[in-house]
Amino acid sequence: MGKLVAQTEIKSDGDVFHEIFRYRPHHIKDMSPANIQGCEIHEGEWGTVGSVIFWNYTHDGKQKVVKDIVEAIDEEKKSVTLKVIEGDLMKLYKTFTATVQVDTKGENNLVTWTFEFEKLNEGVEDPNTFMDFCLTVTKDIEAHHLK
Repeated sequence: MGKLVAQTEIKSDGDVFHEIFRYRPHHIKDMSPANIQGCEIHEGEWGTVGSVIFWNYTHDGKQKVVKDIVEAIDEEKKSVTLKVIEGDLMKLYKTFTATVQVDTKGENNLVTWTFEFEKLNEGVEDPNTFMDFCLTVTKDIEAHHLK
């Protein structure tokens, strides 16, 4: 199992950022259109554990898809955990889980992305470029809310 963690500071409201990932991920395509082209709910309801979400996105210049299930939501920690169940990431990883968490203590808000993954084989690289992608989307959301 591998683990990758990255943090970035945002100046926009951390509570709003968490709310977007929990209840309104389908709005991210309007905030980061170069990266996210679509987000649909396939099962369940927005903001609930067990919901299945399907994403269309552009990563490394290629159109890709991912289907994930909302595995956990922690309101106290302001985190959402998504477990990938289908899509392009499954071509490289046996398992892939992403958690986005917002720390709103103090003046600045800190967004932490954590990936936990198991590679299909030793030749698979760590998901560094996908982490860069998630950090870029984070900054796009921030810029949208600072307008």
